[in-house]
Amino acid sequence: MQHTSPRVNILGVRINAISLSEAVGEMASWIDSRSRHYVNICTVHTVMECNQNPTLRNIVNNSGISTPDGMPLVWLCRYHGYSYVTRVYGPDLMLALCRHSISRGYKHFFYGGADGVAQELAIELEKRYPGLQVTGTHSPPFSEAGEMEDPEVIERINSTTPDVVWVGLGTPKQDYWVARHRPYLNASVLIAVGAAFDFHTGRVKQAPEWMMRTGLEWLFRFCMEPRRLWRRYLYNNPRFLGLIAMQLLKLRDFKG
Repeated sequence: MQHTSPRVNILGVRINAISLSEAVGEMASWIDSRSRHYVNICTVHTVMECNQNPTLRNIVNNSGISTPDGMPLVWLCRYHGYSYVTRVYGPDLMLALCRHSISRGYKHFFYGGADGVAQELAIELEKRYPGLQVTGTHSPPFSEAGEMEDPEVIERINSTTPDVVWVGLGTPKQDYWVARHRPYLNASVLIAVGAAFDFHTGRVKQAPEWMMRTGLEWLFRFCMEPRRLWRRYLYNNPRFLGLIAMQLLKLRDFKG
């Protein structure tokens, strides 16, 4: 049986009001019922990309689940009355669903990352969760966002019969990938999970827990990669706050 969590409109992006355990439960229900969906892991960056790009916004809004990854999205869901919402962070979701898979026999395929990273990730997760079934890995060459995968690769993924395909290509490229390949892949769950590939293989350092819990992970990541991330955080974050303030004021005026 498929469960459907409510969604909260955040600047036109429909974010699921959901907890980590509920997200795992919904995905398990898709696998058990053999239904097919894709999942977007949504941060403030995702919302701002959607704000500028109607095609991407449509992809996220039509997902099986669009998780509240960034803490500001969690706080907004709670503000709208969903007090149970927790952060559904890509790396945590990967670990939780892999752990849940052991007793259920779910099978996983890892697609993405730099050359060899997907294979490293599979090895690391198999060590962490003995009995985890990994059907295959693939680290694709560079391609533009929205490009279709080689039919031979699609066939290879399908031939291994995974239940879950983890896709790590970065936002928004991975979001286009899971949506556009959804009709061609037989796995029940396609998850655009991003940096989890690099975090779990130790290639990129994660922020301390207290920074993630208090919404300061962006500052840690900015300090680690200022040249690559300055626009994302120093331009998009203040703009997000301004747009959210306007949305909440309009909502208050409407209720008033």
